[in-house]
Amino acid sequence: MTPSRLRVFPAISRNRDPQKYVGELMRVAQFADRNGFEGILLFEGNDVFVEPWAMAQHIMAETTRCSPLIAVNPVYMHPFTAAKLVSSFAQLYGRKVYLNMITGTAVSDLQGLGDDQSHADRYVRLGEFVALMRQLLASPRPVNFEGRFYRASNLQLRPRLPAELMPEFLIAGQSEAAQRVAKETGCIKMQMLPPDLDRGLDAPGMNFGIFAREGRDEARQAAKTRFRDNPDDRELLALTMENTDSVWKRHLYDGQSGELQDNGYWLLPFLTFQADCPYLVGSYSEVGAKLKDFAAKGLSTIMLDMVADEAEMQHVCKALAASGMF
Repeated sequence: MTPSRLRVFPAISRNRDPQKYVGELMRVAQFADRNGFEGILLFEGNDVFVEPWAMAQHIMAETTRCSPLIAVNPVYMHPFTAAKLVSSFAQLYGRKVYLNMITGTAVSDLQGLGDDQSHADRYVRLGEFVALMRQLLASPRPVNFEGRFYRASNLQLRPRLPAELMPEFLIAGQSEAAQRVAKETGCIKMQMLPPDLDRGLDAPGMNFGIFAREGRDEARQAAKTRFRDNPDDRELLALTMENTDSVWKRHLYDGQSGELQDNGYWLLPFLTFQADCPYLVGSYSEVGAKLKDFAAKGLSTIMLDMVADEAEMQHVCKALAASGMF
């Protein structure tokens, strides 16, 4: 059986300049719109420069087909609010959105918001959030819901969302609690690119970046020029690790080096606080072959870290095209 084509959601590499943030997002969103990407990933958190729902509306107004992948954390809103926004986008643009369901933000941010739930309980709340939101979007009748964190009594969303515009839900957490909620709710399970590449894929979705050129050596040299090692940047990441309970970040951080591996796996952009994921480095054909292999093993969805530069994005497109799955 031939694997289905890959859905790709680009995300800009970590940006610390608020003056450039919107411009870079729009550059990637419009590039994605022209080149067949599904949409664009929008982050959430106290330190995100523009609220992702607001950014999603700005992007949808300026593109023709983009379906943003919006990060949603229950600490910031009620399920009815999120459902109402999804419904509003459907009314305004006739397009679906995707929702990246998360619980994580800096521990200090949770404390500042007065949220003292444990890591496990935040995932219980996340599961209830997804369940209630789905019912609100799909039910032709008022919804009643009784959970630990959410209750609803004859709550109805109008108008009912058309079935073809129903959002798809993704969960990117790597903890046991995250995996359980993904299974219970039927969300698309995401994982980070594993170091072994070939044997580590156990989810339909994966998060990584691509750095590619015509030849392998050219790609590796260009990658090392673009992402340089820096003690100050490593120290910055170390400080953020003291302020998180994220399991996936700990998995990447503990016991890893910044060496570019022979198979193309590269963690330096993450270790130097320049990206939120590993990178895959190689020639167009090498990267394309790996993507085709991933698709054959069940990969369907990619959150793809990208440098918001037109030339770099073209290189990524060539690697995706080489897979025959995009």
